[in-house]
Parts: sequence; C-alpha cells; structure tokens
Amino acid sequence: MLGRIGFIWGSVGVIGLLLASAARLSIIALEFFVYPAHSWHWLALVMWIIFMAYSEGYKGFQNGFSPRVASRLVWLQHNPKLWLVVLAPLYAMGFIYASKKRALVSYTIVIMILVFVTIAVNLPQPWRPILDAGVVVGLLWGAIATAWHLVLAMRAGTSLINPELPRSAYHHS
Repeated sequence: MLGRIGFIWGSVGVIGLLLASAARLSIIALEFFVYPAHSWHWLALVMWIIFMAYSEGYKGFQNGFSPRVASRLVWLQHNPKLWLVVLAPLYAMGFIYASKKRALVSYTIVIMILVFVTIAVNLPQPWRPILDAGVVVGLLWGAIATAWHLVLAMRAGTSLINPELPRSAYHHS
C-alpha cells in the first residue's frame, strides 16, 4: 500500500509540476498575439516551437526524463521507504536517492533552467512570448510523455530503464 501511494504521489507531483509550469508560461506565451508581429517573428515562433518540441519534448522528456521517472516510481512501488514516499516527486525526478551522476545531471539542469529564466524575463516583446511558447510545447509534451510512460510501467509492473539509484540501493534493498 505504501509503495502504491508513493507511485501515485510521485506521478501526480511530477505531472502536476509540468502542467503548472506550462499553464503559468502559456499566459506569457499568449501575449505574442497582443503585440504587432512581423513575418520574421512568426517564422521564429514556428521554428522555435518545432525545435523545442523535438529537443525538449521528444529528446529530453519522451526519451529520457519520462521513462526514468516511471522506472524510479516502479522501483519505489516495489521498495517503499517512508521518507522516499513522502518526497516521491523529488525522488522521481532524481533529486534525491539517486546515483551521483543522476543527481549531478538533475541539479545541473535546474541551474541551467534558472539561468535561462533569468535571461528570458529580460527579453523584450515579442521574444519572451516566443521563447515561452516553445517551452510550453516542450512541457506539455513532457507531461503527456510522462503520463504515458507511467501507464506503461503500471501495466507492466516493471521497467527496463535504469532507475539510476545510489549504490546503497543495490546492496541494502
């Protein structure tokens, strides 16, 4: 039962974070339609959305983040630890109880996101909405891909993806 709670809480937490971020940024992205845009702005918007759908959505989320989240939550379901269940979204994203490499990558991505956000908030119109539109597409793709991988993992009850756990998990679980 505790493992199932961890799986559900981790799933809802991760997908909720992605959707909340997409909703918040979509408000800014929609400002694109308020300001007069030239043809090169429209071209930039379309090209950026395509780029972000591929790089963030497909490559980043669908092929990396989402299957790993599902794998980590399947492991948690079969190996519940109260503290990991309580922190299941952070665990699922690889911020805690992860291999050194996974934790380093996860924290590095957060730092990169913070740098990009700092740059983005200072962009003039219509470049900020263009940037955010691409990020929204990537985040929505990520939420859908994560939900899909979670459903697949739930059905199978297992995952072939390495959950990238710390060494101690393999010696003491």
